[in-house]
Amino acid sequence: MNFEVDKKDKYALISVKSEKLDSHISPGLKSELVVLNSEGFKNLIIDLTETRYCDSSGLSAILVANRLCKNAGGTFVLTGLQRSVMKLISISQLDTILNIAPTLEESVDLVHMEEVERDLDDE
Repeated sequence: MNFEVDKKDKYALISVKSEKLDSHISPGLKSELVVLNSEGFKNLIIDLTETRYCDSSGLSAILVANRLCKNAGGTFVLTGLQRSVMKLISISQLDTILNIAPTLEESVDLVHMEEVERDLDDE
């Protein structure tokens, strides 16, 4: 398996366990994201700490995660970005639409904070 899924109470964490997020990994990642979404996970965190390279199919998987979370009224966070991957995301101008946190801890805090804000909005 090229990624690990850790299901928590408020979110699911997907850790990519590969140096490359490319066309070999992205289809499996996308289908896992859809499964998690159908299981009711509206908050997703993708950890790319071990990933040094990302191509267009990898970006596509990231955008699928973002769209699924948005449509479910949840939060998507990308964390652990290596310099080369961050550069690609910046060039693609995706840094303006994606939640990006430097550490996993900050990603979890962001998810919890947005959950609290949504709960307050519902009242």
